[in-house]
Order: sequence, then structure tokens, then C-alpha cells
Amino acid sequence: MRTLNLGILAHVDAGKTSLTERLLHAAGVIDEIGSVDDGNTQTDSLALERQRGITIKSAVVSFVIGDVTVNLIDTPGHPDFIAEVERVLNVLDGAVLVISAVEGVQAQTRVLMRTLRRLRIPTLIFVNKIDRGGARDAHVLRVIAETLTPSVVSMGSAYGLGTRDAGFTEYGPADGAFTTALADVLAGNDDAILAAYVGEAAPVPYGMLRAELVAQTGRALVHPVFFGSAITGAGVDALISGLTELLPAGEGDARGPVSGTVFKVERGPAGEKIAYVRMFSGTLRTRDRLRLRDDERKVTAIRVFDHGSAVPRGSVAAGQIGQLWGLADVRIGDAIGVPSTATLDHHFAPPTLETAVVPRRSGEKEALHTALAQLAEQDPLINLRQDDTRQELFLSLYGEVQKEVIQQTLAADYAVDVDFRETTMICVERPVGTGTSVEVVGRASNPFLATVGLRVDPAAPGSGVRFGLDVKLESVPLYVYKAVEEFRTALEKTVRDTLRQGLHGWQVVDCAVTLTQSGYVSPETTARDFRLLTPLVLMSALKQAGTVVCEPIHRFHLEVPADTVGAIAPALARSRAVPRVTETRGPMCTLDGDIPAGRVHDLHRRLRGLTHGEGVMESVFDHYAPVRGPAPVRRRTDNNPLSREEYLLHIRRRV
Repeated sequence: MRTLNLGILAHVDAGKTSLTERLLHAAGVIDEIGSVDDGNTQTDSLALERQRGITIKSAVVSFVIGDVTVNLIDTPGHPDFIAEVERVLNVLDGAVLVISAVEGVQAQTRVLMRTLRRLRIPTLIFVNKIDRGGARDAHVLRVIAETLTPSVVSMGSAYGLGTRDAGFTEYGPADGAFTTALADVLAGNDDAILAAYVGEAAPVPYGMLRAELVAQTGRALVHPVFFGSAITGAGVDALISGLTELLPAGEGDARGPVSGTVFKVERGPAGEKIAYVRMFSGTLRTRDRLRLRDDERKVTAIRVFDHGSAVPRGSVAAGQIGQLWGLADVRIGDAIGVPSTATLDHHFAPPTLETAVVPRRSGEKEALHTALAQLAEQDPLINLRQDDTRQELFLSLYGEVQKEVIQQTLAADYAVDVDFRETTMICVERPVGTGTSVEVVGRASNPFLATVGLRVDPAAPGSGVRFGLDVKLESVPLYVYKAVEEFRTALEKTVRDTLRQGLHGWQVVDCAVTLTQSGYVSPETTARDFRLLTPLVLMSALKQAGTVVCEPIHRFHLEVPADTVGAIAPALARSRAVPRVTETRGPMCTLDGDIPAGRVHDLHRRLRGLTHGEGVMESVFDHYAPVRGPAPVRRRTDNNPLSREEYLLHIRRRV
């Protein structure tokens, strides 16, 4: 049987969890369709999800359509929980992007579709809620083509919009306008279709068009669009047919080498770790031993998703998603067996906010640290940091809703009540010039038995950190490292760890670091010498290069009554928001522009009063821009390699 690992993605409240319920019901997995409002859906199982009516954690359910087993992963739609979506993207065969027929394309919709296209994940689009008042089909389809992707094909027509009788009629070979539009879209990606479309007097055979639609959808070149309603079931049968026909399901190579990726980690009732793994090839069995980093662990139990839930099995094979027990040290992103081509890349912007977490009861600092460490296992992007000097814990956040959820989770699951300090922006630093530095072995100023020379160069915005070698092979101590690649990897890790705190304490991004000199004393030099010397050299080079502190900027979209724009303008100015586009349509006015991430929450809070409760605001990270005025400084939590004396004192104390 073939397997399709399918992601359901959407802007919050577009109806993806309701669609999941409808698909499970249509497949016979559940007898009654749950409701998000009633808190009884299959995938929103957390108490907080049921209470808030939103998806917080990704969840997996399974059902069968014909000869295809679908492992469906329901993901959060709220932008504060985008990290859950990011981890899921690495294990998908295909996706369904859900868009509301009423609200249309929203901020998060654009972010998700841009990422799906960049990763070339085959994607169907389901325009939901055609039964709701204000539902639009032609308008939404036009906006999809204008803002998401021009390569869209409407697979049918909606009727009865805005009523309980709304439905969807699929197009077929007899629909001339459909076949012409289909041929037009497909011809842009295939020369054979183009030749047949342009050069032949007779229409291109429908069978040829349909086969090419399957092929181009599977290569993420074309995105079929379906209309319907998850609540009434309209259009869902057509979507289900599209899942099995248009998205690439496969059998996988169960006899190949074991290869999988851990994309989710949670804790069981007894506190044990449960790893969610997508198998790309091979078969993993209970009692098999796996090496994770420097340790080896035995798989003690396996559950595989089948017909709605995870059931105990003796093995998990290629194409399947399973839960593994026994891997105490497992982390999100770990490779199972042979590393697959799927890597835990950052597909979305990292968190742009930060806050300190303080226990209300002074005796619970250790309990709080333990609880937050476990939450960081499930969401590494919260980036738990500890300031040993002030004895404070810091978390990175996407927004205020995420902060509230963490607070409630700590109270409900760990019995630790906490308060948060003021939420502040997380800035970054970018090098503005080139800097070099070198420490030579044997000189009195260098207490380590190694030579390290580094050059730091600025790189293009968004390019991240790149590390390279420009040294001769004989300068690498191959009696310490098994190969030059191992040497490079070890130094790169040290470089990246050091760049987490730059000249002003913020993470350094968008730079190229090159090793220009290397040396050792055989056989005394160890890996430790290179590891401890590199931060001193790197920060010296960075000081010479200089950095500029940049703050995160969000792109905002405001819809407000036109008669309230005058009252909103001063609030925008105080929030340092810069409107770029303003458009008035009847009684409503839309404003699009930029705003510093740290000002979003305050503006959103004030918007209700300024617009008599009618204003709507959306925002999404767009870019980093240099801070105006004095550069903000973040307190260091490392050994401070910026100060040679302080750094060496820390090292001596550790030794």
C-alpha cells in the first residue's frame, strides 16, 4: 500500500482542523465530526487547545483512501506557533493549503505558500467556508493568482455561495473553458504541451492534459484549487479524489538502509520522551540500537499511525510515521540511521521577541528551569538562555499568545506559577566591514597550543553564517581529527556558538568566516586548544570589522473604518509604524506598511478602542533594519571572549 504524508496548513481560523475532522469522517475513522468551538476534535487534544479553540501543537492522524494510507499532520495556524509548522515541512510528501472564502488570502497564508513553493512541496489549495455569508469565489481565485502563485487551476465551480446549500461541481473534459485554461497553464512548463497547444488545430487530448496535471502538481509547478465547506462537506469528495490522484504517494524502500528524521518530541505520562519519526527508507524494529550524536540507545517500543491513531507495532517502515520510545537523548532534527536529504532548516523567520521568566515562589527556580528545559525539547526555537549573573531565565517568542500558553502550560503541567518581564525585541548584528585576527602558537600572549587565524567578511542579508577553510593540509592536526572535514565541522560549530553573542550581545548574522591560519605542536595539541582559542580570535576579528545592530521589522495590514484614520495616524506615528499603501473602499480603509516588531503588540492592543472595535490588524516578519539612535545592548551570558582577561579567567576557573 502506498503512503502519503500530508500537511494541512492555513492562516488561523481558516478551517483546517474542521477540514481534518471532515476527512476523518469521510474515511470512516470517526462516526461524528468534532467541533473546534466545542473542543472535541481529534487533533486538538491538549486542554489549552480545546480551551482556546486553536491548534498549538502539530498532531498526526491516519486514514485510508483506496490503496493509499494518508498520514495527515494538522499544524497550527496562529503565527505564534509557526515553529511547529517549520518542523513538519521536512517530512511532507504534499500539502493542502486552506484559505477562507470570506477572509481570503491573509498574512500567514502568504508566508506559508511562499515557503511551500520554495521547498517545492506539492500543494493543493482548498478554498473553505463557501457556505458562509460574504463568501467569494472568483475574487479569491484572482487574489490567489496575484499574491500566491500564478500557476493555479480551478478544478471546478462553486454555487450557492453564502448559503447552507453551497456546493462544488467538478470540471471535466466537456468543459471547454476549463480544458483551455488547463492547457494554457501546463504549456508554460512543458514543451510537448506547448507544441500541441499552439500547433494543432484539434484540442489537446484531455487524457494528455490530465496526466501532465498530475506530473506538474507532483513537481510543485502547478497548484490545483478546490472550493468547498468543511462544515457541510461540500467539495470534500472532490478534494479527497485530488489527494490520491494529484499528490505523490509512494511505497518507499522498506529493504533499504534505515533512514528517518525526528520532527517532534513530546513527554509521555511518566515523563519519558516520545520521538515522532518519518521513515524515508528501511525498517526500524524494536530493540534496534541507534546512535544519536555520541551515545547509543535501544528502541524499546514503537507505535505506528494507522486508521486514526497510533497503534503498537514491532517495526516502522519506509514512508510511515511512527512514535519511538527508549531514546532518552533524542532531539528534534535528529537523523535516524543514515541521514536523509531532509534537514532541519529554518524555513521561517526566527522568533523576534524575548522575555525573562520569573517564578512567583522563590524556591521554585530549579523546578522552573527543569520545566522550561523540557518545553525547549519540544520547541527548540524558544531558545532557553540562563543569565548566571542575575540568575534569570530568558525565552525567545513569536508573540504574546505564545507567552500566555507557556505560562498556562507551566501552571497546569508542572505546577509552577510564573510571571514575565516586559517583552523586548530580539535584534541581530551584521558586520559592516572586514576584520582579521591571528593567535600564533608559542607566543607568550597565547596560552593555547594552537595557531588560529580568522577573517570576517559581511555577506548578503538573509544569507546566514558561512564558514570556510583557506589553509594548507599540513597545518591541520590529523592525529587529533580523523579528517579535514571533521576539523572543519568542529571549528564551524565553535564559530557558530561564538557568534550567538556579538559586540553588543546579539546574534551575528549574514557573514562569512574564513580560517586563514592554522598550526599545532605535535603531539601536545588537542581539540580543546582549537576550541578555546577560536572565540578569542573570532571576536577580535569581529571588533576590527565592526557591526551594526538591526531590529526586526514586521509588514502590517490594517483594515479600519475610514472615519477613524485620523485617530489612528498619531498611534501609528508613536509606534514608529510607516504606512506605505493606503486605499479606501467605501466605508473601510486599508493601510499597509512597516512597524518594528516590538511595537506590534501595543498597537494591536490600542486598535480596538481607536476603531470602536471594528479594526483588524495582521502582521508578519519582513526584514531586519538598522536601529535608529543608540544601539541596544544585550547582557552577555557566555565567557565574554570580547575581554581577553575575563575570558581566560573563566577558562582557568573551569579547568
